[in-house]
Amino acid sequence: MSYFKFKADKLFDGYHFSNEDAVLVSEEDGTIEDIVLLKDAGDDIQYFSGILSPGFINCHCHLELSHMKGLVPKQTGMVDFVLHIVMERHVDENQIIEAMEKSANDMLLSGIVAVGDICNNTISIAAKKNENLYYHNFIEIAGFPPAAAAARFQSGVEMYRSFTAVNPAGSLIPHAPYSVSAELFGLINEFPENKIISIHNQESASEEEFIKNGIGDFLRMFQKMGIDISSFKASGKSSVQTWLPMFTKQQSIILVHNVTTTEEDIAFILQQSAVNKQSVYFCLCPNANLYIHAELPDLKNLIKQDCRLVIGTDSLASNDKLCILEEIKTLLINFPGIKKETFLQWATINGALALGIDEKFGSFEKGKKPGVVLINDKGAVKSWSAKRIL
Repeated sequence: MSYFKFKADKLFDGYHFSNEDAVLVSEEDGTIEDIVLLKDAGDDIQYFSGILSPGFINCHCHLELSHMKGLVPKQTGMVDFVLHIVMERHVDENQIIEAMEKSANDMLLSGIVAVGDICNNTISIAAKKNENLYYHNFIEIAGFPPAAAAARFQSGVEMYRSFTAVNPAGSLIPHAPYSVSAELFGLINEFPENKIISIHNQESASEEEFIKNGIGDFLRMFQKMGIDISSFKASGKSSVQTWLPMFTKQQSIILVHNVTTTEEDIAFILQQSAVNKQSVYFCLCPNANLYIHAELPDLKNLIKQDCRLVIGTDSLASNDKLCILEEIKTLLINFPGIKKETFLQWATINGALALGIDEKFGSFEKGKKPGVVLINDKGAVKSWSAKRIL
């Protein structure tokens, strides 16, 4: 059997930087054989300038919104962003599919090998033909009036079945606390096939105002959308402290955005998830947060409480690129005290653990096929897919 041998200035194995003399050894199809010292690696070593890393895991993406790049003005705030999405997302199907296929290819070229993708319809099935990208399809349900819960849930189950007939990796999930009734949360909680839940959590101050006190800009959104919220009663609690107890099953939960998550909220999340034996991951989408409302999560507080962190890109409606490295650059600029190694860990092994794919992705360990990414000193990438190392 022939092997490929890679040597770069630095080698990040998914957990930490290896010995500076480390050489990555891979089979032709991308299966990792070993990491060895240069003196033991033999001949035919390929040398590179930069950092070698496992392929990136994009834990939160909306591929189906790829056609909306540049359509939504920046820093509109959450409510107007949502209204733009609702009003402008419906265009010719071929245009949507073409944009999705381009985005999928761009993600692969940027070093992404696996994607947690939010799906509100079945159109993205046609665009997910690139076998070099792994998808976990999060079938998203919304419905705030309690009377709509059963019908919305049934529609979501049918969509879930359409996706899993093609790709078995999937979940049935709630959109956000401000768009899902307690009744619909209950139905989703009881769905037996859910191993991983993802939810937009505490993305804006408006969400907190509405859930806790029943006031704020979300009232304008409901009025414009003609949604009856007469049955809603404010909880007097933060958003996450209101909805998280509705999930009682032992599963993984990915909390996405977390812009307004407080120290008290984090303590509550960790305590509640321990009771239910849930694995909780906090997904950062910094470029989308800056795009929509120019705010970022309290990252130092999340780290202080030893939270498990992962990274996502959100959509091209709220981002200029679907690129994990660009998210890392933003984090490095805004949180200069945090090591690059830490961000890379979030983008690789943590992401793989969150999506339940760490047996194959996320680290350079024997038998895995995680893909190989070269990050050069200019912050660009060259990538080799998980199925083809050349």
